[in-house]
Amino acid sequence: MAPPALAVRILATHPSASRPRTRQRRPPLRWWAASLLACALPSQASLRLDLQDDALSPEQAIASRQVIDGALGRLPRAWIEAVDRRIPVEWRQDLPPAVHGRARGDRLLLRRALLDDWMARPADAAGDDPATRAALAAVVHELAHFLDRSPAGRMSRDPRLLDLAGWQVAPLRLGLRTSRNAFTDRSPDRYELESPAEFVAVNLEYFVLDPAYACRRPALYRYFADRFGDAPPHADCAAGLPYLQPDADAGQKPLLELDPARVYAVDYLLAEGNDEAMSRWGHGMLRLVVCAPERPRGPECRLDLHYHRVLSFRAFVDDVQVSSWRGLTGSYPSRLFLLPLQQVVDEYTKVQLRGLQSIPLRLSEDEIAALLERAARVHWSYDGRYYFLTNNCAVETWKLLHDGIPRLAAQPLSSITPTSLLRRLERAGVADASVLDDPDAALRLGYRFASANAHYQAMFDVARGALRLPQPSVEGWLDLPPADRAPWLERGDLRTSAALLLLEQAAQRREELRARDALKRLLGRHATGDRDRNGNEAGDAARARLRAILALEGVFSHPAQLLSDGYGLPQRAERETLATQAVRRAEQLREHDQRLRSEARSLLPTQQQARLAAIEANVTLLGERLRRLHRDSGGLDLGRLPASAAPPAPPIVPTQ
Repeated sequence: MAPPALAVRILATHPSASRPRTRQRRPPLRWWAASLLACALPSQASLRLDLQDDALSPEQAIASRQVIDGALGRLPRAWIEAVDRRIPVEWRQDLPPAVHGRARGDRLLLRRALLDDWMARPADAAGDDPATRAALAAVVHELAHFLDRSPAGRMSRDPRLLDLAGWQVAPLRLGLRTSRNAFTDRSPDRYELESPAEFVAVNLEYFVLDPAYACRRPALYRYFADRFGDAPPHADCAAGLPYLQPDADAGQKPLLELDPARVYAVDYLLAEGNDEAMSRWGHGMLRLVVCAPERPRGPECRLDLHYHRVLSFRAFVDDVQVSSWRGLTGSYPSRLFLLPLQQVVDEYTKVQLRGLQSIPLRLSEDEIAALLERAARVHWSYDGRYYFLTNNCAVETWKLLHDGIPRLAAQPLSSITPTSLLRRLERAGVADASVLDDPDAALRLGYRFASANAHYQAMFDVARGALRLPQPSVEGWLDLPPADRAPWLERGDLRTSAALLLLEQAAQRREELRARDALKRLLGRHATGDRDRNGNEAGDAARARLRAILALEGVFSHPAQLLSDGYGLPQRAERETLATQAVRRAEQLREHDQRLRSEARSLLPTQQQARLAAIEANVTLLGERLRRLHRDSGGLDLGRLPASAAPPAPPIVPTQ
């Protein structure tokens, strides 16, 4: 803040301004001390505020100087030195509604009502008093415009400030920036989104006046502190970076407070493409290698897979239809999800049958911390639009790296496909793809997660060798009607039956995915009078249930909806509210999901219902056969067959 060596001149033009105060309460001592000290010191380059008080009473003139003293006493020295000019100050009654001040030309205009409210404050009013805050903020805001227009300012044109603020660089636009600032959630004042100049002015208000600003917008606090070489004191910040996890039913707390010091590395996680239209170029994410609580930070943290998390941009579909046209026109919100690594691995390798590559990024500890801090701000504030071609997962991931790590902003990394982004990261020396050179080591060390398709083929080869199955591939076997597979299921020995059970569970998982897609189309009918194919109203109940699930999942994709107050990163009291709200919503989500599963089966086409029932019968048959064979064999080892697991429910949120 302004040190004693700096002279700040406040000029009065009304002779009555120097009269003794009679009825006005005494201002805080530190304000008088700052003003008297400034007048007694030698004049240096300084901001000179010329109070035009010819229309003010003596009490109003004194109150005006209190307001100006209070604002100037909080400004950093470099700010006052940068605005080396005389600025007339006027209290006006003709400003537009809701406008508290204006930096017009070389004059500072302030709303007269702010002065009236200041004078009507309680005698013991503190800095958080609304009238005090409003008057000081108006002065600081307008002086911020004068600063930004000065040669030493120009922060609203600084590429780094624009990155932090949310006017992001757009791909395929030769370095031009987006015209819309999509960081609309958890804003202290939505007026900051009007323009970069207003963003600077609003945020300098909070930098100067709000002790919590350093905790709520830490990157911007550091930016302003570095620019001024000085910073106001700040409150103690809550530990960790808060993320809301949409996986409360997986045994994880809905609110995760991530400590950057526990993150050993960040990998670029690439889901390999397939033949689907939205998936053929892959899906790009970031894997966080989080150390277990008892483990020192180091390479062995890669073994702590249970604690690893994935940052993934996805198009949240808030209706029951996934439309390619809507994806092309940006009708889907783009949100940043934090997911457990195991959930992501299961989702891609077991459900979508796509492999995953985990490529380490060469980042320092400070860069990892800055990236995670940026990701937290995106998680709580960003409400983007998802375009399959120009603002997809690759573009969003690149922007996160670009904005979170200044060193990477200078690299030519922009890409619109996940595979191309990986190649550019490799060429820039940021990604180390050599970990994939040895395929076996890559699988063993967790740098690659193979598609379950290869595993299923191996299980099929076991069964085919023992039973001489007529199909040459696992795909052909799984494509058979379940009733045609049933006769073969009672012929195998213990090891063969275990392999067939694993394949039957894969068939069940695939059929459930198809059924889920069919339900999306079926329940997408919007007419309230729609009936299912049997002529009853079950479809209406299931449709309402699905929409309730989508609404609840929307909360986990848009966590700012759980908080009505505050801005930026949630702090202690807000996190307590979040934890309670998130647990309650997660319980509601599980309840609706269970009911939908029981209600939805009757809505499927008869043929699909029959396939699901037949597969379930096959799984039951194999389970009973395995138990009988195992009992008859005296508990012999099944061999090198992995344990089967219950198939994960396919996610409602679509991925690329």
